[in-house]
Formats: sequence, C-alpha cells, structure tokens
Amino acid sequence: MAGSLQDDDDEVIATINMVPFIDISLVLLIIFLATSTYIVKKAIEADLPRAASGSEVSATTISIVVDSTGAFALNGVEVDRAELIAGIRREVAAGDSVQAIIAGDRSVDYGAVVDVIDLVKLNGVGSFALNIEERSVEESERGGN
Repeated sequence: MAGSLQDDDDEVIATINMVPFIDISLVLLIIFLATSTYIVKKAIEADLPRAASGSEVSATTISIVVDSTGAFALNGVEVDRAELIAGIRREVAAGDSVQAIIAGDRSVDYGAVVDVIDLVKLNGVGSFALNIEERSVEESERGGN
C-alpha cells in the first residue's frame, strides 16, 4: 500500500539535547567567577621587596606583616608583640605543620624582620618564607628594588 494508517512513532529517541546542559554550566561558571572576587582574604598593605625567584605556599600558614611603622599584623589583624607571640603559639598548638609567611615593608628596618623570624622559630614554627612581589629576571640583573 502506498499510504498507511499507522505512523511509526513508536521508535525510541536515543539522543540527549546538550544545549540546556551547556547553558546551565555556563551560568554556574559565571556565578562562580562573580562570587570568587568577594572571597578574598583581607590584607595589610605593604610595599614588598621584589625578587625573580619564589615558590608557592603550602601547609597551614600564618601571615605576619611588619608595616612601614614597625607595627605587626597577624593574619590581617593588627597586634602588639605579646599578641603576636600568643597568636603564633596558638596556631602551633592547633596544627602540627605550620608555616609562617613573613612580609616586611621595604622601608622597615631589617632588624625588625629578623626579630619576627626569631620569634617565629622560637615559638615552634618549623618553616617560614619571606613574602615578595615577583619581578622579572632582567630587573633582578639590574638590581635595586
């Protein structure tokens, strides 16, 4: 017969429409990018020295900043010397592997940074690193800050 009264609509559709999945993925990506700018730790502004070599930070870290006036900040909160020592001891007691990141303003006395390094080591922090701003190899070869 040339014409049939029955349609062959009983076939199984075995395809997946990917367009809605891609749309939802892109919307989630945009939301993630928009909100990630608000999830940033507060930082104390310091004019850091620059170096061409450096490494990434790992383990439990505490951040210590010595600003241009010689004042201390522990994890973004300004503290005096006694509070700094207590905060370091508290972090060491809470975790077994603690690393300190020490940032000293470029204009601060070198002795003040060495004093903080001494405090960190005396209070049980196993390793420390000095925070720097990255500069190019050419700038390092020329010297200066």
